Amino acid sequence: MSDAFESLTRRTVAPYDSSSLSARARAKRWHDFAATFPDLSEMTVLDLGGDARAWRLAPVRPARLILLNIFPQDVEEPWMTTMVGDACDPTAELPDADLVYSNSVIEHVGGHWRRQRFAEAVRQAPRYWVQTPNRYFPIEPHFMIPWLQHLPASLQRRLIVHWPLGNYAEQKSDEGALGNALDIELLSATEMSFYFPEAELRRERLFGLTKSFIAVKR
Repeated sequence: MSDAFESLTRRTVAPYDSSSLSARARAKRWHDFAATFPDLSEMTVLDLGGDARAWRLAPVRPARLILLNIFPQDVEEPWMTTMVGDACDPTAELPDADLVYSNSVIEHVGGHWRRQRFAEAVRQAPRYWVQTPNRYFPIEPHFMIPWLQHLPASLQRRLIVHWPLGNYAEQKSDEGALGNALDIELLSATEMSFYFPEAELRRERLFGLTKSFIAVKR
């Protein structure tokens, strides 16, 4: 990737660069999150699929944070605990928490059955906050390719290999590009309401269009 495209990608979608558009949108989301749960500092929060780097940049902090991910993470913060596990595993025993949080994870878990199991795990908690990108936003948020999610898989593969922007811009293998595309299944408002029927479904907007959904129970 050229320096110009790398810089543009960093300014738009880099999740852990505080100056990027993505990070600024997440900062607003943190503000709304804190306003929704004003007693967050007294809570135990279970983050399904969470990344410690996001919480290190966050302007909010729960009393205790449990990060559950399929990948191991090292943390030094005394208020963070990490677990390796799969929230979609029906045999998994998840720790008790006051609030379950998830950011851009449910679209990656792999198929309806696993999304349903993921939602069931979330709904065990008395309160939750689950965010996911909107399938019908015109720019696919992971690849930054317009309407990629609505194209045939063969065309997605070719575009990803040659597209110079986004989180997968360095992917130049046909097999890898197709695997990256198949890994992501963006959701609609109808699907989110199906998985979280008791939730308030909030809409995050960009230029008047719904960029993502947040299922909230408080």
